[in-house]
Amino acid sequence: MKIAKLLNKLKTLPRAYKIYIAILVAVEFVLFLLRPNTPGLYVQIPQLLPIIAALPFLFFKNARRPFARFMNTYGIIVFAFLALDYITRSHAGLFQIITTFFPMMLYWFSLFARWNVKLFKQKDARIALALATISWGFAAFAFPPLPLGPAILILLVPWFIMLNRYNRETAVFATFWASMVYNAINYYWIHNVMNVETAPSGLIFLGLILLIAYLSLFNILAAFAYSTAKNLKIKGKAYLLILFPVFYASIEVHRTTGDFAFPWSHLGYTFGNHIELIQALSIIGIFGYTILIIASNQVVAYAFLQKGRKKLALFAVPFVIFLALLIHGSCVLSSPEAAPYYNANAPENPSIAMVQPSIAQGAKWSKARFDSIITKTFSMAMDSTPNGANLILLAETAIPDHLRRQPLVIRRLHEMADSKNASILTGALDYKRVSTDINNPRRFDIYNAAFLFTPNDPYFPKRYIKKHLVPFSERIPFDDVFPILNYVDLGEGDFVPGKETPVYGPYNWTPYICYDAIFGDLIREAIQAGSRLMVNITNDGWFGRSTAPFQHLNIVRHLAVTYGYPVARLANSGVSAFIDQYGHYDQNTDIFETRVIQRKMPLKTRSTFYTSIGEFVENALLWFFAIYLVALFVIAKLINRGKAA
Repeated sequence: MKIAKLLNKLKTLPRAYKIYIAILVAVEFVLFLLRPNTPGLYVQIPQLLPIIAALPFLFFKNARRPFARFMNTYGIIVFAFLALDYITRSHAGLFQIITTFFPMMLYWFSLFARWNVKLFKQKDARIALALATISWGFAAFAFPPLPLGPAILILLVPWFIMLNRYNRETAVFATFWASMVYNAINYYWIHNVMNVETAPSGLIFLGLILLIAYLSLFNILAAFAYSTAKNLKIKGKAYLLILFPVFYASIEVHRTTGDFAFPWSHLGYTFGNHIELIQALSIIGIFGYTILIIASNQVVAYAFLQKGRKKLALFAVPFVIFLALLIHGSCVLSSPEAAPYYNANAPENPSIAMVQPSIAQGAKWSKARFDSIITKTFSMAMDSTPNGANLILLAETAIPDHLRRQPLVIRRLHEMADSKNASILTGALDYKRVSTDINNPRRFDIYNAAFLFTPNDPYFPKRYIKKHLVPFSERIPFDDVFPILNYVDLGEGDFVPGKETPVYGPYNWTPYICYDAIFGDLIREAIQAGSRLMVNITNDGWFGRSTAPFQHLNIVRHLAVTYGYPVARLANSGVSAFIDQYGHYDQNTDIFETRVIQRKMPLKTRSTFYTSIGEFVENALLWFFAIYLVALFVIAKLINRGKAA
């Protein structure tokens, strides 16, 4: 029956449309037969033939009206042949990829622009945009080192008022542009990469815009869900709104998983300027804080719709949450074992020295300056680190090359470890040959790694490979699923992630490189293996004098409290710091300060509740995300059927 309906629809198509399909399929079929045998993104001028064949039909009088249908047909046919090309020979035509998606992007962008113009002309939409922008604009200033912090409990109230007052289309529109402002304030510092990166600056700027837009989609999903849930009333009550704070937390969990994982600006990270306020992390974790923040704002916004004493009680909710966090944190920190660096001088605790050389990022990978960079870093390690240090830390990529290619550097590090009678952890690159085929883009696996040199050990050092790679900076997402992506060169690092989480003796510590240190699953894995100390080496010099190094440090501090996991954190250009298991800082360096810091570092002695339940909570939130969306769909269908009946 469905096939008969489809055939009837095909019969009613305009003749020009049928000719269009026939020509396009014929051209694609000929190109498919003529495709080369060489794998990868091949480039041939004939690949432009499909778009050349398609363009004239857009100028036919009877073809202008069904423009969208023409563009969609073009995209489907060309993409189908691209997919067939990839499946049969593991390669694709670069020109065809561009001409397939670029016209569709232009078309979708034109629709998006028209939609925005339409809404900008509406007074309600402009008011909604103002309310949402006030909320998310100020919320961006709540993340340390910026000052608003605890005000996050009420900063999103105008956004919720907007969500309650306006329809779904208006809410989505306002939320998108407000989130663009919010994410631009949070991530403006990525533009500094243009000053040092090898990729074209225009491409990096485009990537920044796309990242900001991508991250804004999560808030759009939240606005869409809220605006849908508020209209799904059962006996006059929108019950699904009660669970919205949990749904928002589940969105943050999704942003933390997968190849696009970017867990940088969870709302719960806004309390980091006040150590008392973050102690509940050990019980409810960062996503519990997000639930409290969203619930607080949602309740206050709801209070504006109420009257009488009930209204006053609802307005008190953010103050109750604030006081509860403050009192709980003060009680936790009042215990003797919560004193800063309690029992640090115990014999079991290591003395750690951290070398912050502040090598300018623009010069870091200069071959001409390699010797001077190594000399500066090693001289600081030899001359400025105190005797008696058990572990000396050098930053991520402190050796700006593949370590195996530098036998003299390896020898000097062995000599330094013997001379100082201390283990030395240094960042460097490494590689492994995996293919002898010169046409294979993945002949070598490249690693962002850390190497541990120990005294009186002449063998090649132990190696840790970074596990969580920064999307598009260190790796193209899904390049293991789609090998064709290995031929794409946007100036990214093209690294391979590691798989092991080591625990090194004798102090049971685990290395983390840069981005690794902000993922709770890696921390739980190390703690379960017996780790009692995080050693985090990073290089935030990419981001210049900005909020980024402080944001990174703040996230690591939150995780230290969440898991009761002390941290020795070294950044090439700052901020370096020691953090104990309750979140106390010590010896924080300034940005771009040349300095060596050292102290005895107490090991982990507390087991937090969230360490035990964290995996279950985050998996449950992942499932809740899907359940909530399905519930929205099912209840909407049931209500619509009821109205129709």
